[in-house]
Amino acid sequence: MKVHYDLKQLPQFTKGIITTGAFDGVHRGHQQIIARMKEIASNNGGETIIITFHPHPRKITSSIPGDIKQLTCLNERIALLDNAGIDHLVVIPFDYHFSNLSAEDYVNSFLVAHFKPHTIIVGYDHRFGKGRLGNFDMLKSFGQSLGFTVEQINEQLVGDEIISSTHIRNYLADKNIVKANELLGYPYFFDGFVVRGNQIGRTIGFPTANLHIIDEEKLIPCNGVYAVRVKGACFGNKILDGMMNIGVRPTVDGHKKVIEVNIFDFNEDIYEQTITVMVYDYIRGEVKFNGLDALKSQLNLDVSTANTILQQYPLF
Repeated sequence: MKVHYDLKQLPQFTKGIITTGAFDGVHRGHQQIIARMKEIASNNGGETIIITFHPHPRKITSSIPGDIKQLTCLNERIALLDNAGIDHLVVIPFDYHFSNLSAEDYVNSFLVAHFKPHTIIVGYDHRFGKGRLGNFDMLKSFGQSLGFTVEQINEQLVGDEIISSTHIRNYLADKNIVKANELLGYPYFFDGFVVRGNQIGRTIGFPTANLHIIDEEKLIPCNGVYAVRVKGACFGNKILDGMMNIGVRPTVDGHKKVIEVNIFDFNEDIYEQTITVMVYDYIRGEVKFNGLDALKSQLNLDVSTANTILQQYPLF
């Protein structure tokens, strides 16, 4: 996949099959749009082009932009879309000026002028232009006069629920990791840089990798204990099981929030390495125990619970 950041340096696309959007999470709904794009491109000898925005549009249009947390930061979206087999990704700097393009200017001065689309694919709730006044019917009308086809993908459901990035965020906030992963189509993940902690876990037989989150806009699950897997260059090609604690560790100090991962059957030095944590399920909330012995007993139970959970998700 080729990634483009400058509208002035775009190539001449061949029968561009285009969609636009934040694509936060690249979830199963997005994946259906991508599948249809690839099908049309294959049938017409065209190229698939996703136009995405950075920063997230809501960071510009929201009255409280700092509250916006993303399922996937830009580099993660790029990797997921690359894996999905898209030909081109165009990253548009989303700013106040762009957000104020009228629906007509958005189509004529942006989409047609730069991409000359063969087909534009949109989701069931797609809106565009200032005030989000543009919709599918308006885009279809533009297409008839400007020479491109417009196709709308219906909402994608799991059971009777629409797949959306908002629903996934809400499930993560509710600690319903299994449901969030079901809508995503893969385990929710984030990257962390391994830093030195106070090494109390090591003294009770549970050494942990303390993580510094690299992207401050990344949505991190709520406080609690989780069943996870980890991967990274420091593990070679292996994916290892473990459990993660997010919180203030009330039994130890109860002040500083930490993210720490106990990797099962692993005790090597991985300080200053970046690892990816894949979250599979929530185990329990934070509890203040009566000393380290009580904490150790609970951690042994947590290991058993995590192993039982992870056995349900075999690696291939």
